[in-house]
Amino acid sequence: MRTVRRLLYRDICASVVLVVLAFLALFYFVDFVEELERMARVGVGPGKAAVLSLMELPGRFYELFPIGVLIGSIVTLARLAQSSEFTILRTGGLGPGRALGLLAGLAAGFALLTFLMGDFVAPQFERWGDEMRGRLTRNAAYAAKGAWLKDHQMVDGRERSYSVHVRAVGDGGQLTGVRIFEFDERGALLSRREAASADVNEAGLWRLHEVHDTQWSTDAPAVGAPAVRETEADESQWQSGLTAKVVSAAMLPAMSMSTLELYRYTKHLSAQEQSAQAHSIQFWRRALYPFACFVMIALALPFAYLHGRSGGISYKVFGGIMLGISFILLNNVAGHLGLLKNWTPWAVAAAPSLLYLALSMAAFTWLVRYR
Repeated sequence: MRTVRRLLYRDICASVVLVVLAFLALFYFVDFVEELERMARVGVGPGKAAVLSLMELPGRFYELFPIGVLIGSIVTLARLAQSSEFTILRTGGLGPGRALGLLAGLAAGFALLTFLMGDFVAPQFERWGDEMRGRLTRNAAYAAKGAWLKDHQMVDGRERSYSVHVRAVGDGGQLTGVRIFEFDERGALLSRREAASADVNEAGLWRLHEVHDTQWSTDAPAVGAPAVRETEADESQWQSGLTAKVVSAAMLPAMSMSTLELYRYTKHLSAQEQSAQAHSIQFWRRALYPFACFVMIALALPFAYLHGRSGGISYKVFGGIMLGISFILLNNVAGHLGLLKNWTPWAVAAAPSLLYLALSMAAFTWLVRYR
């Protein structure tokens, strides 16, 4: 069995690597052309455009790897079936259960690689790319997307709500361009606090620097008393429920967040009674996406049980490409429908994988029993 495992793993991994490299080369060329056009507008040469395109490759790898696993597995298993090698393996004791177990182990390795790439490598490279693009184009919109956050607190027995805007996260996690709006329980604006920068710790304590504070009086002002009072300070503190990790997660687009960042931000939105449906769906999609490798391997396995003369490898590869594209399309459509219909997020994310897994197992069972 060790020899069979080595044979299958080596051939499938080699095919997957070739397919993924081909996809990455194609998408790198497309990204390079787009970056070259964008950088030419600001007088930046092709070298920087090539580096920026390289920054996009980990994200492309994360998106394309399950399809690469499907196509590479189909190529290998169809070739083994065509040359009757898989038939020899079956007569040598490789039953359906053993074949599933062997390929499930390989799929687990692919799933782990997908998770590491999507949660650690791709988000970091995307942030570096945004920062580099912002410096080259002198456009803060790339590196500083800004974010609005909400918070609720009890102050002197009264509920206070806060709307916080952060323009950017600088080096070392320091926030820049901070504005804090305070409202009472009736929604009346009480104060606006602006700070050039701020540091936030894990307990939610904000240390504001270069602070300009504006307060409005909601009660009837005394004769001669100003209705608006403005003060300035070099430094002040604000205790909030917004921790550094929540703020950092809010600064990222949902597609660029890691699984843990999505989880934290979704919990924050739910705690503040904000709509978290979009981020919940994205969280479950990202959490379950590595398991698509199991689905892709399961879809490829029935091709090993097809007769060698029932179609050339090219037809089977084409069928595998169509299966992969249909899976991605269904996954995206399910996400949009779940957002529109307010369906349960985990069910929306899991439905396409479960459907294709059921179809592959049904085809596999039928081929084993009748072919």
